[in-house]
Amino acid sequence: MNKIIECVPNFSEGKDPRKVAKIADAVQRVKGVKLLNVESDPDYNRTVITFAGEPEAVRDAAFSAIETAANVIDMTLQKGEHPRIGATDVCPFVPVANITMAECVKIAHLLGKDVGERIGIPVYLYAEAANVPRRYLLPDIRKGEYEGLSKKMNDAEWRPDYGPSVFNDRVKKTGATVIGAREFLIAYNVNLDTDDISVANTISGMIRSSGRMKLNEKGEKERVAGTLKFVQAMGVDLKEYKITQVSTNILNYKVTPPHVVFEEIKKLANVYGVNVRGSEVIGLIPKGAIIEAGRFYSSEENEQNLVNVAVEKLGLSQLNKFAPDKKVVEYILGLN
Repeated sequence: MNKIIECVPNFSEGKDPRKVAKIADAVQRVKGVKLLNVESDPDYNRTVITFAGEPEAVRDAAFSAIETAANVIDMTLQKGEHPRIGATDVCPFVPVANITMAECVKIAHLLGKDVGERIGIPVYLYAEAANVPRRYLLPDIRKGEYEGLSKKMNDAEWRPDYGPSVFNDRVKKTGATVIGAREFLIAYNVNLDTDDISVANTISGMIRSSGRMKLNEKGEKERVAGTLKFVQAMGVDLKEYKITQVSTNILNYKVTPPHVVFEEIKKLANVYGVNVRGSEVIGLIPKGAIIEAGRFYSSEENEQNLVNVAVEKLGLSQLNKFAPDKKVVEYILGLN
């Protein structure tokens, strides 16, 4: 049976469809790769492109996309709501079928070396491909964002794993790229019916695994753990819709599935007198996560009915239509 991996690079461009099209075309031109999804957000100024196929082809497509992004995106001009460190902000490989995580790690290292040497972009390895523990988490690498990259690269502890270690004119334009291997991550955002970003920020701090800083009885700062495991979260202002979001990354959906995140945010939002206005999945989602949500809200047994219930109860079509045949990994790849 063929080995199949997925690649989900995030690009720091979500406003210019011509630039996004050039990056997507770079992926599609590679034989043996299937383009699964292209999703742009103008407020985030970010595009998530998902593609899959056999390892060598997917690696070639990732290289081509990163090279194209470096040519069409100028980080000196880029602004957006989402944290980012470079034109291709992050590029993870995910095992899908008949392939191990160790093999995905090897692919991440090979791509990182090529990107660093052939394109001249500083590369940091993260997640399962990280060389050192401090680089396991993406937010730790991205701290300071593009604006702090020059200072980060001068710190011996934060020298890139591959590519230039000097913030030269080329790096000034491209920024850095974070490449790695990980299990399936669900980018899941819950909409709050308020334009007060402080509510989204507060709820994010309460639910994310890393928690928040709080004063104890002695007036000293201490970190209080969040309520949800394997969840990263931050507040985001969506000016286009005049709402805010609790934007989350679910790192292990089998421990903390999307419907649990949704219900927890809804409960906390209610405390602040704010209604939840649906949610959205950025990129793709595994079938298991959707089915579990359907089972949580319904006693249905039919798979299609469970999917429909999940879409309705989570409000997944509130901002943009959620089409299961285009958003659920197994359906797209014909693995259902």
